[in-house]
Amino acid sequence: MTATSGVAIRPATPDDQDAIWSILEPVYRAGQTYCMPRDVTRDEAIADWFAEPFTAFVAEVDGAVLGTSHVGRNRAGGGSHVANASFATAPAARGRGIARALVEHAKEWAAGQGFLAMQFNFVVSTNEDAIHLWQKAGFQIVGRLPGAFMHPDYGPVDALVMFQTLKGALDEP
Repeated sequence: MTATSGVAIRPATPDDQDAIWSILEPVYRAGQTYCMPRDVTRDEAIADWFAEPFTAFVAEVDGAVLGTSHVGRNRAGGGSHVANASFATAPAARGRGIARALVEHAKEWAAGQGFLAMQFNFVVSTNEDAIHLWQKAGFQIVGRLPGAFMHPDYGPVDALVMFQTLKGALDEP
């Protein structure tokens, strides 16, 4: 278990599925940040969140699950040294450092698993809070996919590709 500023992060268990769904459901239903069907069922969402090659985690404060992440290999074969991750925070817990703790944990965990870098493949450009946080965490925007996300309020908006080397591993000869 990793603790950052009062936020404890641990691997998720099947007992956490209800709490994880309570966090993911409003995010997926809003349809503003993830490429998931807005009518995804609980079982489909949980199966996706816990699916290989990802490891699911929860962030707790005083025993309450307030956030979740899943971290794993971005691609197989020649891309298997690059991690990917997704994050969600309970709406009532936003602004409390949960996402910041989850992203730092994800980077540390990925580096510990031997990943050399982390890439976010599809960050919706209107998700400004996340973009700001990921940039503060050291991620750079390395690509822009024009109109790649169909936002329920704004129509087609750009998606960003964000990348960070972990522990300077890719800088070494």
